[in-house]
Amino acid sequence: MVQAAKVSADRVLRVGVVGVGVMGSNHARVLSELPGVTLVGIADPDRQPREFVAGVLGCAAVADLDELLALGVDAVTIAAPTHLHHPIALACIARGIHVLVEKPVASTAEEGHEIVNAAAKAGVTLMIGHVERFNPAVQTIKEAIRGEDILSIAITRVGPFPPRMSNVGVVIDLAVHDIDLIRWFTGSDIVEVQPQLSSAVAEREDIALLQFRTASGVLAHINTNWLTPFKARNVTIATRGKYIMGDLLTRQVTECFGFQSDGSYSMRHLSVGHAEPLRAELVAFLSAIRSGEKPAVSGEEGVASLEIAIQCLQPKTPQTTFTPAGIKAAPAAPVAPRKGPRRVAG
Repeated sequence: MVQAAKVSADRVLRVGVVGVGVMGSNHARVLSELPGVTLVGIADPDRQPREFVAGVLGCAAVADLDELLALGVDAVTIAAPTHLHHPIALACIARGIHVLVEKPVASTAEEGHEIVNAAAKAGVTLMIGHVERFNPAVQTIKEAIRGEDILSIAITRVGPFPPRMSNVGVVIDLAVHDIDLIRWFTGSDIVEVQPQLSSAVAEREDIALLQFRTASGVLAHINTNWLTPFKARNVTIATRGKYIMGDLLTRQVTECFGFQSDGSYSMRHLSVGHAEPLRAELVAFLSAIRSGEKPAVSGEEGVASLEIAIQCLQPKTPQTTFTPAGIKAAPAAPVAPRKGPRRVAG
């Protein structure tokens, strides 16, 4: 494995953005504001959004990756549709260009591994855009559980059906965030997966109840859907010494501690910063390029979370349960699509 080459701290980095949908447009905005960075250009086959974003930010607008690379870039952020991550990332890496790939890293684990291996061989920085790690509330939670014996984690990430149509369901679009957080909070791999999925109004799963066990013994649960009329992003973590409740939207984190035998306990609100998560993420990416050190979210971590998400979507095999009479295999329920949309009052 070749270590990523360092870039002089005082050198201005020339960066481009591939894909200017909602996320890519925000990438371009933040990069245009960062010191020590020149937003060279943006690439998108759709003329109207690329010219609008370029006009606002004062950078070049091109139709494809080759044109963007011809402008001369040190790094790119890839916010194109997931199925394009693999060819775009490999093309950049082959030219020695540092890459940040939005989550999920690729459409398949095999493609993800190819990206990781290519970056390691070329000695370029590869970072995966799991932006939720940079949410100040998440970072406060991470600090609050440092050194604690974690028992369980429950995460809720729900909201209305997205206006943009996607070729993935809620597991890849939403739950992969929380799979990454579970692995990051616990510092442990997920070794058991028990998914329950349903398609209520979409072709792909739009309801997912996912249960996990980590190698360290932590039980975790993710509740995610596209059926809730409002967005909610909540994390609760139970440890032997405290109970943490975090709202990732309002960025409020509460800690319960000092449990007594009579059922009483103390409670306090923890201090949470105000940084923009995407800005913090891109700063971390650029810092890794300059230092040549391992990025905040490595390619290997991105692939590991993708593998778990894909495992949640695989046809279920019989679950093994232990009974006094021995081992009994019980078939798990298959994904249950429902006929027609749910009824809406009014």
